[in-house]
Amino acid sequence: MNIWLLSLIILVIAVFMVMTGHGGGNFFIIALVLAGIEMHIAATSVQFILFTAAFFAMLIFEKKKHVEWKLAVFMGVLIGISAFLGGLFSDYVTGKTLKLILSVLLFSLAILMLKPVKGNTDESLKTGWKYLNIKSFDKTISYSVNLLIVVPIVLAFGFIAGMVGISGGSFMVPILVLACNVPMKNAVGTASTLVAVSALTGFTGHAISGHFDYRIAVPLAIGGAIGGLIGGSIAIKSTPELLKILFALTTLVAAIILVYKAFI
Repeated sequence: MNIWLLSLIILVIAVFMVMTGHGGGNFFIIALVLAGIEMHIAATSVQFILFTAAFFAMLIFEKKKHVEWKLAVFMGVLIGISAFLGGLFSDYVTGKTLKLILSVLLFSLAILMLKPVKGNTDESLKTGWKYLNIKSFDKTISYSVNLLIVVPIVLAFGFIAGMVGISGGSFMVPILVLACNVPMKNAVGTASTLVAVSALTGFTGHAISGHFDYRIAVPLAIGGAIGGLIGGSIAIKSTPELLKILFALTTLVAAIILVYKAFI
């Protein structure tokens, strides 16, 4: 397939994935593999694409104050470490095993995201060393993050994301919404920041393993960057309910495709 035609496909995917906080790694990897790109080179290229798409989307969300920076920095460090290790050790687990594990996790998260979530109020904030209290960008909502629950989950999902060659956005939005009670738009905006960190560190791990081909990655990253700008702009104008439904549906599709790919 012509590399610029594939870049256009990446652009379209990025629009839909970025606006739901996915990043799009699980769909990008499918597009590259179906285009005939070898799995390890595809995984490395996807990480590079994800970084550019997420970075430009992050600029859009930050302009509208939909990034929770306190959470982004805290979780970004955890994701960065675990995603780097996942990319570095990706050769030690078979592609089929990774796809099956990821598909089960995605399916479970998609179902959970369809359930209504009631955010915390100031009166329900917890105190103590194990809690991180966050106030939303507009100062109207506060929520408590249980570190004993969130930290292990983020480390585990970041490692898996790095191994598979995806950003972790598919995991981060549900973690932020379900475990941290972050409003949906803020979760999508914050996830874009986390996607950029995860993708950059995961890409570094893969690149050290010798799987980077700039002739493939750079043209596709251009499409991802443009898609990130468009997707972020659409998300800002969408309702939280619509974003949740789109997230769940795209996650279910991704899980089904991964199961199919694992057995062919």
